[in-house]
Amino acid sequence: MDLQLILSQGVLGLINGSFYALLALGLSIIVGMLGIINFAHGAFYMTGAFLCWMMLEYLGVGYWPSLILVPLLMSFAAALLERSLLKPLYRIDPAYGLLLTFGVVLVLESAFRIAYGISGRPYRLPPEFSGAFDLGFMLLPKYRAWVVVASLTMCAVTILSIERTRLGSYLRAAIERPDLLETFGVNVPMMVTCTFAFGVALAAFAGVLAAPIYQVSPLMGAHLIIVVFAVVVIGGMGSIIGAVVTGPAVGLIEGMVKVVYPEAASVIVFIVMGLVLLFRPSGVFGKA
Repeated sequence: MDLQLILSQGVLGLINGSFYALLALGLSIIVGMLGIINFAHGAFYMTGAFLCWMMLEYLGVGYWPSLILVPLLMSFAAALLERSLLKPLYRIDPAYGLLLTFGVVLVLESAFRIAYGISGRPYRLPPEFSGAFDLGFMLLPKYRAWVVVASLTMCAVTILSIERTRLGSYLRAAIERPDLLETFGVNVPMMVTCTFAFGVALAAFAGVLAAPIYQVSPLMGAHLIIVVFAVVVIGGMGSIIGAVVTGPAVGLIEGMVKVVYPEAASVIVFIVMGLVLLFRPSGVFGKA
């Protein structure tokens, strides 16, 4: 077996895995805090990529400002969505929240499909990322290296913020005992809103990172979110560490399977998910 091919596929798998980790992290935060399966997470990722493309196409706003502005805009829209539509559903069957977010998917995808069609639209690569690094066994485009660094850095900062700061301790307490936390004067509903907004901002951030790599299309979120859900299940529903560790791991597994048996690369994540559910239903890092 060609070692160069193995290493190349491993690097490409790590790039895909960095997207899985970033999206799974945002999804796990929302599931852990709100108890709602946010089916619209892939649509928010797609919308972030489209907003990045539209800002460049219509307003001349470049990549770096979009990397900040798009997550902020999406977090504001997510806060409005949570306060107006999701909040009334917290105390009833979680299936209603799933149905609502699925409806959001249909609205967003249909809107962009009507406006721009289903064909992908390219986003110009920032000039500072032209060229590639020579790793010896492959040429790694500079932008793809940046994607891995940016994604994993954002994941690390998020985990440290949740695990090591006072705000993070409030968040963990709100997950376990929101009623008790309110007795200490903490505005739990506002914390829930901010948590949902932050999870959506992570999806939008991933969308901006993806715009120069993949074709910006109304279908790009639908193609990715199914794998991300599998990553969340493997890591453990609501487990933040599980999402960050499992994302790159799944990407690497996909890369290795492409070397051995390419036809199975698209389903290997679901085979792994099935095995995890069979032997550890709570997920690798989840609590029983």
